[in-house]
Amino acid sequence: MQLRHVFSELWQGLRRNLTMHIAVVLTLFVSLTLVGMGALLNAEAERAEQQFGNLNQITIFLCNKQMTGQNCAGPVTDAQRDAVIEAIEKSPGATGYRFESQEEAYEKTKEIFSADYRTALPEGFGPESLRESLWVDLDGRDDAEVVTSAVAGLDGVYYVRDLRDEVAPIFKALDVLQKGAIGVAAFLIFAALLLVANTIRLAAFARRREIGIMRLVGASSIYISLPFILEALVTALAGVLLAGGALAAFMQFGIKEGVEPQITFLPWIGWPDYLGALAWIAVVGPLLTLIPTLLVTRKYLKV
Repeated sequence: MQLRHVFSELWQGLRRNLTMHIAVVLTLFVSLTLVGMGALLNAEAERAEQQFGNLNQITIFLCNKQMTGQNCAGPVTDAQRDAVIEAIEKSPGATGYRFESQEEAYEKTKEIFSADYRTALPEGFGPESLRESLWVDLDGRDDAEVVTSAVAGLDGVYYVRDLRDEVAPIFKALDVLQKGAIGVAAFLIFAALLLVANTIRLAAFARRREIGIMRLVGASSIYISLPFILEALVTALAGVLLAGGALAAFMQFGIKEGVEPQITFLPWIGWPDYLGALAWIAVVGPLLTLIPTLLVTRKYLKV
């Protein structure tokens, strides 16, 4: 009987303030979509950084058995590798480095050319087909030449890759899009909080007589607040579902069928990244409605 009353109050509250609830759902939908877009753009930036390095990083590729050149007489030896690392550590332009083995490079290559991508690995391609590498962190953007001159002529070094000028526009574009999405989302989240608070305030005012009667008969604050909390959860669920659908459409039509077939040199985000973004908005959505609801009900449900 008590649950029937709670759900009856929930239905009446949703119907009585239908336009306000629609406004909250639409605001949540747009803001959560932008939050999810920010998460997806962050995942894309991380993938691009894993592939090309960041804007303060160069990559030193070492020799393998398939490479021949001025400094390559066969696979890099332990002594040659140690000499390259020593040169990096002594270079004033380097602040650190990360070593990537052939097996690690192979696993990263398999991830890039996974089922999400349309290019298969060649027959017989394995870790031995790839090169060990050292990803060097630079003290500043102008220190690449210092490190390159220190290692380029050493035995075991195949070549030094510096793609910072080429990938800088990509990283800057991703950064602008990510910050823009988060900035607009923050503004809309603030608007959603105000809308939720006003909606609950109006609902509490419309039910002030019922609330007073429930107080007189000894109803608890939790029991009185429950319909308002359920209203908040319903609006949050609607906003999350709409935002999740919008992000799924973006992944399918914007990424999978849009830019991915056209721009093949970038490692694009996949459906696991979408699930991560969906998890974010599934947490943020209910918080955006529950927090102002609990604060407002605590203040305005006192009779």
